[in-house]
Amino acid sequence: MNGLESLYQELILDHSKRPHGKVLLAAATTETAAGAADDPADTGRVAMSYQRNPICGDEITLRVRLSDDGSTVDEVTWDGAGCSISQASASMLAALIEEEGRMPRAEASALVEGFREALRSRGETPLDEEVYGDAAALSGVSKFTARVKCAMLAWVAFEDAAARA
Repeated sequence: MNGLESLYQELILDHSKRPHGKVLLAAATTETAAGAADDPADTGRVAMSYQRNPICGDEITLRVRLSDDGSTVDEVTWDGAGCSISQASASMLAALIEEEGRMPRAEASALVEGFREALRSRGETPLDEEVYGDAAALSGVSKFTARVKCAMLAWVAFEDAAARA
């Protein structure tokens, strides 16, 4: 294993052990249902998406909060269980959104589409580290078709929740 592959493997393990944006969604759901819109941090449009990989059992429930007008992604939180790739991928997605603070929805959609394209490329299209940050470490997953769905799970959940928010 070369140095870059080793670094990428470390990033994936680090994100799966110390995930960004992972919270107990039951609390977020209860707050939203209880009308926590009184809290300025909870304003906007909120939706959740549950995605499961039936082949390996990975599960992700992801919550997206958009601005009132739906033009920006204000927050991404999630909870889930599964392999280190699925958990790290969810963490990396949440970290990307968190890094930007408020990300334009169109930019977030472009990230998802670029991520999908790279993972379907079977190693031909690596993810740009400047754009994807730590998520670029998942480029190598594209060579293993059985693991692509693991890496895509949170991104598909994000796409679904953002469309419904």
